Amino acid sequence: MKITIITATYNSAATLRDTMESILRQSHHDVEHIIVDGCSTDGTLDIARSMAPRYDGRLTIISEPDKGLYDAMNKGIRMATGDVVGLLNSDDFYTDDYVLERIAEAFHDTNIDAVYGDVHYVHPDNLNRSVRYYSSAVFRRERMRMGFMPAHPTFYCRTAIYQRYGAFDTSYRVAADFEQLLRLIYVHGIRTQYLPHDFVTMRMGGVSTSGWKSHVRIMRDHRRALKANGVPSNMLLLAMRYVYKTTEVIAGKLHIGKNRRH
Repeated sequence: MKITIITATYNSAATLRDTMESILRQSHHDVEHIIVDGCSTDGTLDIARSMAPRYDGRLTIISEPDKGLYDAMNKGIRMATGDVVGLLNSDDFYTDDYVLERIAEAFHDTNIDAVYGDVHYVHPDNLNRSVRYYSSAVFRRERMRMGFMPAHPTFYCRTAIYQRYGAFDTSYRVAADFEQLLRLIYVHGIRTQYLPHDFVTMRMGGVSTSGWKSHVRIMRDHRRALKANGVPSNMLLLAMRYVYKTTEVIAGKLHIGKNRRH
């Protein structure tokens, strides 16, 4: 089972090494890593190229102008030669060394089109300080009408699905990931499976994880995506997601506290 990992980079020198090291440590070795760089100027490419020999030919690096994160991801998806495609952001890394092994095992079931799991967030200045845990266990297809989706950094999908239904719609500013999953899961009904494991450690911050303005943009993109895909929803349903997010934060803190005690 060959898995393609796509990492979009732009001036990611401060974090890319952690991302690449976590891929190289994976127990599942049938991996293709594609780095799609947007003409970085800070040494990102130097780091990627210096680590290339450790991949034994399994790393591809391209650097050229792009139209943003989702455009870069689409380039990687088009280049992918693996049976399954996943995304690992340049400031994220795998939580343990067995993530891809678990994913590969799940895809031995030919009835599965995609899998997803959990993520946790850490303080960017202290990677051992967990500040939020997001579990995809609560996800249900019908809850997409409220703006819910699985943790997208944990979403691994058969390449054939992307070839059939398309990847990211780059006209969405911050929620092309939601539109993509809405189209694949809700509209086309691909067969998914939740894996109860913490896949990815994410640094807090970024275009879609902080600030009230980002939430306004996300809400706007969600409404547009739902309408464009013919999925019935309304502002009240979308607002309910934020009520849940409040309880999720509380539950996440309890989860973190429990783990610290153990």
